[in-house]
Amino acid sequence: MNRMQDIGWWYWLATVVLLGSGLLGWSPGIWLAMALCLIQILHVFRLVRDVTAFPLQVRMAYLMVLAAGLWAPLQWIHLIQLVGTTARVLVGYCLLARTLSLAPWNRRQPLTWAMLRRTFFSRQTALPPCGAIFGRLSLERVPS
Repeated sequence: MNRMQDIGWWYWLATVVLLGSGLLGWSPGIWLAMALCLIQILHVFRLVRDVTAFPLQVRMAYLMVLAAGLWAPLQWIHLIQLVGTTARVLVGYCLLARTLSLAPWNRRQPLTWAMLRRTFFSRQTALPPCGAIFGRLSLERVPS
């Protein structure tokens, strides 16, 4: 699917713009990025109807990290999120999704160095990045 037709890509692009503007001094930017994440979570939940679904986990973790960055000692984390989300938008690499895939509830194999290497250094596969909803968030009209 063309990423321009993937509404998830548009959500992440808007998040980059809002988070970036917040980091550049427009204080509502981070709050609006959080609001957009909440909207995205509700949208994805409406599609998957499963709170344990991986795409929902990614979005909830992202929102929690955004919230954690509001605490002054952790503000630097927003810069890491901006870099990571920009990478997601530009090249499809999502560090958060890859990291979350290693959580015990998301894997069936033991955690090994080989698994870590594969998870973080493998090329993007044909699967949509960052917990995409396999076409359910497409802007394309589905033939009836």
